[in-house]
Amino acid sequence: MHLPGFKPEPETKAAEAEVEVRIRGLMMDPSTRQPIVVLNDLAGEIVLPIWVGLFEANAIALEIEKASTPRPMTHDLLRSAIHGLNARVTRVVVGSLREDTFHATIWMDQGGELVALDARPSDAIALALRSDCPIFISQQVFDHARRAADGATNLSPEDLRRWLESLNDDEMGRYKM
Repeated sequence: MHLPGFKPEPETKAAEAEVEVRIRGLMMDPSTRQPIVVLNDLAGEIVLPIWVGLFEANAIALEIEKASTPRPMTHDLLRSAIHGLNARVTRVVVGSLREDTFHATIWMDQGGELVALDARPSDAIALALRSDCPIFISQQVFDHARRAADGATNLSPEDLRRWLESLNDDEMGRYKM
């Protein structure tokens, strides 16, 4: 299934140019007071900050902390709906950056058929955590973000990466919003 106007690359071709990431932490941007999800590749070489909304950051933090809520959250409902349709989320990919906005794809398997859904990265990440599936970024996203950072700051991408990696758990907020 593909949404109108949405053309994700086939999962097998796209996987060749992707890097698996984990959530390094959630923190608040000190200047905008907007939450940031900080992704880090498994080798610790790539750092990708993604600014998200407060509610989305809260949904991610709740799942990281395995906190329970009295009623299902939207991402819990989505996970249940996917399961009810005999599908499973296999991976999420932050695959493009267009006009300073990240775009993600949720990849699902429904009875052997691949299904791709267009999503905001924050929703895709929240669902990935609930579905216990891997999170990836495309090499194109990483390269594009690095070039954008070059023009937007005095820090080199390497300096920004080192700074983000040097933050201890207290400084990162250790998933607390």
